[in-house]
Amino acid sequence: MTHIVSESCIRCKYTDCVDVCPVDCFREGPNMLVIDPDECIDCAVCIPECPVNAIYAEEDVPADQIAFIKINVELSQAAGWKSITKRKEALPDAEEWKDKTGKLSELIR
Repeated sequence: MTHIVSESCIRCKYTDCVDVCPVDCFREGPNMLVIDPDECIDCAVCIPECPVNAIYAEEDVPADQIAFIKINVELSQAAGWKSITKRKEALPDAEEWKDKTGKLSELIR
């Protein structure tokens, strides 16, 4: 199994999780992070670091977030989605977006 980043990350892109990942499995897109399932070792150290609770073990993904399993696979391999290994500032308007739901249409691939 692996871990996935869910919809809560969209338009926030907090990178606290990146600093604790022992295998550098996070990939960065324009307004979201994803986890490369081929690199994730299922250690779970990233889960408590996420300030918006966007990271789940694959077997614990809520029903309304199941699509993000496939999205993480797809985007972790997409051109332009590069490995991120150091923490950065969140997006400028992250605080405005952190508690919103229904953000899939906001995802920039």
